[in-house]
Amino acid sequence: MQYFVVVWILHGIVVVLMRMRTRWLISSFLLIPLSLSSLGPQAQTPLPRLGDRISGTISLGQEYEMGQQFLSSIRRATSTIPDALLNGYLENLTYKLAAQSQLQDHRLSFIIIDSQELNAFAAPGGIIGVNTGLFLNAETEAEFASVMAHEIAHVSQRHFARSIDDARANRVPELAALLAGVIVMATSDGQHGQAAIAASQGLALENRLRFSRSNEAEADRIGQDTMFNAGFDPDHMSSLFERLIAINRFGRRPPEFLLSHPVTESRIADARGRAIRYPSRSYSQNLEYQIIRARVIGHYATDKESLVANSERALQISRDEISRDASRYGLAVAYFEDEQYGRALETLAPLLEKEPNRISYAVTQAEFYTAQNEPGRSLNYLRRHLEINPDNHPLTMAYVDALVESRAYSEAAALMERHSKNRPNDHHLWYLLAEVQGQAGNISKVHQARAEYFVLLADLGKAREQLKYALRIETDNGAAPAEEARLRQKIRELEQRMSG
Repeated sequence: MQYFVVVWILHGIVVVLMRMRTRWLISSFLLIPLSLSSLGPQAQTPLPRLGDRISGTISLGQEYEMGQQFLSSIRRATSTIPDALLNGYLENLTYKLAAQSQLQDHRLSFIIIDSQELNAFAAPGGIIGVNTGLFLNAETEAEFASVMAHEIAHVSQRHFARSIDDARANRVPELAALLAGVIVMATSDGQHGQAAIAASQGLALENRLRFSRSNEAEADRIGQDTMFNAGFDPDHMSSLFERLIAINRFGRRPPEFLLSHPVTESRIADARGRAIRYPSRSYSQNLEYQIIRARVIGHYATDKESLVANSERALQISRDEISRDASRYGLAVAYFEDEQYGRALETLAPLLEKEPNRISYAVTQAEFYTAQNEPGRSLNYLRRHLEINPDNHPLTMAYVDALVESRAYSEAAALMERHSKNRPNDHHLWYLLAEVQGQAGNISKVHQARAEYFVLLADLGKAREQLKYALRIETDNGAAPAEEARLRQKIRELEQRMSG
């Protein structure tokens, strides 16, 4: 799994460990990278019981801080999707599931990796991530929800803390080797530390596999409970598993998701057996998921003409209302991707007439206007929707895009600054804000936005450097004493974090 490679998260781990300054925590947390994936079938071992023993090993607060460091490492190491509709959908669906789960700490963070590879993951402290490839492979919302519910179960059952506790009890030699590797990486040549850690991973493989398979089984069971409680058909977990096995049957290398979540016939049978024991209930499809999925399909289509042709055929053979609406939206996206903006607008029009206030339709309409060099029309259109849904993230970002296209850079920057108060941890927002402040000619604000961006990447040195640039500009320009004091205080806070 590309972002579970140990080297990606070592810096974040070291920062947290140095901040915690507790010897037992150093020895226990270092094994988390060894517990994040399972690569083959092994005999299962009993799970340790949750309770005071786990809480004594690592608290929920410590898990959260470690998870944030891990999230920063992912942001630095991989390309992510800024599409506000996609991110908003993932957040809304996951919170819906989380509300019906066994989570104790509902502080969740989300990230969508820009990759067609099928993958999803959970990390300590409520980090939930997916590759866009999951949208491509999960044909229904319930299938997508089955993966999210499974990952939430990993977090709610504190499988990471369990792995740490298991490590402390049984793997002292491994911990010593890992600790030596991390110390090498933190103090000298990182390549030597990586080699040391790789060697210790090899020693740990057998025990790790047994423990992870137990976690996977528990996550399936609790995930299906969460699905049912949230109104999703739990049988779709097994249907997704079956499709994944079929996809992989003739492949040379299985998807990353199957490497970290190995699917067997017995696992499918267990999921199906549990599903039939839930009370009978009627389930409906969700059009919004199909809308989001169509955007992902369009994003990755390399042959735009074929995308249009396939979308036209899909609309022709659609039989029920939801499939027709989903296919029509997919065709509008296909025309948009093929730069046939007029036809895209014509195709979307019946959907808007039917549901004029659906946010995904409104955002798409605005995107079409902006793309065909009519940002003013987009702005007029979005104002009404923002009056109905103030501060809505997809609508706000579509409005920002139209402002930028109109060269109203200062207005766009001011809007993003206000919006950042609602989404202070959105690294995409801070990155774009820095760009727009540059276009607006406000260089001090460029550096301040970049500082916020680097903080979210846990690159505190660069963040401090950006704030010092901003302070120098403000001082040279005779800024108000309060502004200088604010910047100096932020620099001091960063320096305290760096030294603590």
